[in-house]
Amino acid sequence: MSPVIVARRLSVGYGSRVVLEDVDTFLQPGGSVALVGSNGSGKSTLLKTFAGLLPTLNGGLEILGAPPGRSTTDVAYLSQNHREGLALPIRAIDVVRMARFDQRGRLARRRREDDEAVATAMTKMGIDHLADRAMRDLSGGQQQRVYLAQVLARRSKLLLLDEPTSGLDAPGRAAYLEAMAAERERGAVIVSATHDVGEASECERVMLLAGRGRRTWC
Repeated sequence: MSPVIVARRLSVGYGSRVVLEDVDTFLQPGGSVALVGSNGSGKSTLLKTFAGLLPTLNGGLEILGAPPGRSTTDVAYLSQNHREGLALPIRAIDVVRMARFDQRGRLARRRREDDEAVATAMTKMGIDHLADRAMRDLSGGQQQRVYLAQVLARRSKLLLLDEPTSGLDAPGRAAYLEAMAAERERGAVIVSATHDVGEASECERVMLLAGRGRRTWC
């Protein structure tokens, strides 16, 4: 099996400012890694680079055998900041349905497999009953479940998650961990930035990030 992520002496950051350097890692299908470190250690920056949202500064990086950003339909990215539905009365189910746009094209008609993917994802995160609720009327934890369902509905090969358990209560966290176990079972790779020791312990590996000037291995 070909690795999903391969990084060699990778440096990441913003413009000329290096945040993290000399990262060497690889992940095979079904693998998982937790990015652990203090605020500012480079967790979010590394995830954004893997997602193709930031250019690499130095070294090599391949995502699914290509430069980052090439395989957009096979990568699902969950950021810490969400804006959907905070001003408009968009429903929870509409947010989850957005996951299928890249798979079928924005102007294509919804297919049965799209509806099945959305329904399954919402069931896994325990938010079926919230489908027609406006996002702006949901609690922070409920909104986080919706965004996690959106990630699941993509059925991607690589999941990049930035603080995925933030705001979740105990049932929500349990639903998330169960869903991630199922994703790994189908062969998806999961990379999550977290401060949650319990969440990190569920991952195959842990990568400790310490910012610039420290070599980071996994």
